[in-house]
Amino acid sequence: MAQTVLRYPLKVFTEQTDYLQIDVQEYVPVGSQDRTDRNRVSLTRDPRSRFRKTSNKRPISTVLLPVPSNVQDGNSVSYQDSQMNSISAAAVGGTTAAMENAGAAAAVGDLKGFTDAVKGAATQAISDSGLKMGNAQDLITRKLAADAVNIFGANVTLDQIISRQTGEIFNPNLELLFNGPTLRAFKFQFKMMPRNKDESDQVKRIIRTFKTNMAPKTNQGRLFLNTPNIFELRYRQGATDHKFLHKFKQCVLQDLSVNYTGEGNYATYDDGTPISMVMDLTFKELEPIYDIDYNDPDTNEPLDDTVGY
Repeated sequence: MAQTVLRYPLKVFTEQTDYLQIDVQEYVPVGSQDRTDRNRVSLTRDPRSRFRKTSNKRPISTVLLPVPSNVQDGNSVSYQDSQMNSISAAAVGGTTAAMENAGAAAAVGDLKGFTDAVKGAATQAISDSGLKMGNAQDLITRKLAADAVNIFGANVTLDQIISRQTGEIFNPNLELLFNGPTLRAFKFQFKMMPRNKDESDQVKRIIRTFKTNMAPKTNQGRLFLNTPNIFELRYRQGATDHKFLHKFKQCVLQDLSVNYTGEGNYATYDDGTPISMVMDLTFKELEPIYDIDYNDPDTNEPLDDTVGY
């Protein structure tokens, strides 16, 4: 299939022209890039490898569009609240120690040593938590009482019992912990008003190109569906990448909508082409942004903090 280039508006792009270039690429599964073991699931071994930016790209078509009126990007990461009171923390430490000592005893067949290791770890965990043995027994009694009444649907917790009886609660040691990266999404809106038959044909083909390449692919048996094609976006200045605006990683086209009454009224040319259309696109990147992406020479970026993803 020959690669096609579509553009709106139909005009000559010069060295001073800023525009958005969207390259449609055939999706290549990550696993297909490693043929050493077909039964093994391939994952990213090193973020520096930029595993999807490979040389075996299969270009399908290119769409050139004006820079949209709302150009923005944003980075985010996920954090999650975490709670662990002193008893739980001590129990984790005690359990770890018990498993180490008990495992060593079990390895040599020392049953008594195994039992003593477990008992000793439990006692040490209670001591490390700041509880005395009498207080620990009292907590166990309250916990059993809460479990007993919950049989009847009371939904009572140990914390509620302690708070009602003493006005105290366990110190939750609340902390915000890193939970993982997130994937960026980009929304674009383009207003297209074809001025002649040629531009009308281009607009129709652009819309069809996005629709067909974001659609899941069927195979002959129809038992499975294949992944839609992917998109590479670049802000351009003439024949070079834009020197200031942010860059993109490879994306999927997640949402597309076209309003064929861009002026709020239905109006068409003689051949049925709407005089004004509004196309909304939502792209989402395939992988997160990592710190090394900002100083990666493979991205053709300067090794400073002025330009980045």
